Amino acid sequence: MLKKISAILAILTLTLFLTFTAQAATPRSTWVENQIYQYNHPFASQLPQELATKMQKMAVNPFAFYRGTAHIFYSDMQTLPSSGFVNSSTSAIWLEGDMHMQNLGGLRDSNGNNVFDTTDFDEGYLGPYVWDLRRMAVSILLAAKQNGLSSSDAQDVVRNFLDTYLNKMSDFKGTSDELSYRLESSNTNGVVKDLIQATAGDSRSSLLNKYTQVNSSGNRVFQTTSELQPVSSSTYSAITTAMSSYITSIPSSKRYSNSYYTLKDIRLKLGSGTGSLGRYRYYLLIQGSSSAKDDDVILEMKQETSSAVAIAQATPLGSIAVPGLLASSVYGNHEGARVTIATKAMLSNTDVLVGYTTVNSIPFLVREKSPYQEDFDYTLLTTKTKFLDAMGYAGKIVAKNHAISDQDYDASIVSYSVDKQVTDVVTNKSAFKDEIVNFAINYATQVEYDYASFVDAYNRGVTLY
Repeated sequence: MLKKISAILAILTLTLFLTFTAQAATPRSTWVENQIYQYNHPFASQLPQELATKMQKMAVNPFAFYRGTAHIFYSDMQTLPSSGFVNSSTSAIWLEGDMHMQNLGGLRDSNGNNVFDTTDFDEGYLGPYVWDLRRMAVSILLAAKQNGLSSSDAQDVVRNFLDTYLNKMSDFKGTSDELSYRLESSNTNGVVKDLIQATAGDSRSSLLNKYTQVNSSGNRVFQTTSELQPVSSSTYSAITTAMSSYITSIPSSKRYSNSYYTLKDIRLKLGSGTGSLGRYRYYLLIQGSSSAKDDDVILEMKQETSSAVAIAQATPLGSIAVPGLLASSVYGNHEGARVTIATKAMLSNTDVLVGYTTVNSIPFLVREKSPYQEDFDYTLLTTKTKFLDAMGYAGKIVAKNHAISDQDYDASIVSYSVDKQVTDVVTNKSAFKDEIVNFAINYATQVEYDYASFVDAYNRGVTLY
């Protein structure tokens, strides 16, 4: 199967191997309205109030709109010209899939290291490595403009992001250094270092105090708030039943005793994220390592759908995409399993509680709602220097994501060294950076046009879901 895919990709590479030329941005209001409606409508019957929140969030600014419309980005990847720096090997690597600045953050890995890394893999899928770079580059331009940087300075930030990506890939080539690479407070500065240090100061008790309380019977339960809503008895029962499947999805070597996963309470979590609003998200309170109330654990159970990246692979046209680049058999045709695999592929020392299950025929990812995670706040990047530093680290993290998810993770999915292939295919770094920057400039303008179309439709009361 892999040989067949490689052969197809090689043929398509020869026929579609085009150096990216700028494609002028243009208003396309009707198309944008239709894209948003078609993507969100399937969830309208389950959580319409969450979709209303999503539209409100997306209307705030172009960056927020971009966060909520990865499906539009990948629909465009279907037709926009390919990169001149992609070949058959670099067309089918693990992608984070929704690579933007707010999918980075501070977290504590399973070995107790406080690090800066990627925090979300809902769109994880196989595709050309440049798609992660393109998506991040556009997010940098949008955020930099919002923060008041000049266009020239913002482009410098993108070039620095690409430099650190390429340099780190080159460092990894021929070594296994990527397997132990991490960004900690000792090798970072500025906003990123502050974020890691904030993570180090977090505690389980703070998280439990935020979301739970001890009731009159002496049991810890969730609070009921506008964002934490009780579930029906039938939903509670279905989730309880699904716990056994979730536990089985965790490798036996990582699995705790069954008592650890004893379910104590459930809430529907509202208002989290942007792109995933409209999907079910539950918080589950479980026993943890002992019967004591101070080591209880909160799990996040998140409904998963097919990756937006797969949209760009719906036809054998554009961006060297082919149907079924990631065979559903790899993840058992379960979208929660897909995200679990992507998470394990691209993170070191992954959360030992990450797994998946099915509730009422809906696939879910399950992971710990970590007490030791801090979101990245791009509004703190108020100067060019701060932006350069932070996005330099981002480049290293994306390189690490790509490098450890190749044959080092599972050679049956990606059978070669990605760091070697990417380093070898980028024969002209200057031309490569020019290509990505030119793409980002034009696509950021397209996002601004699309955002204006969306806001106009939203204000006119057009049905968008």
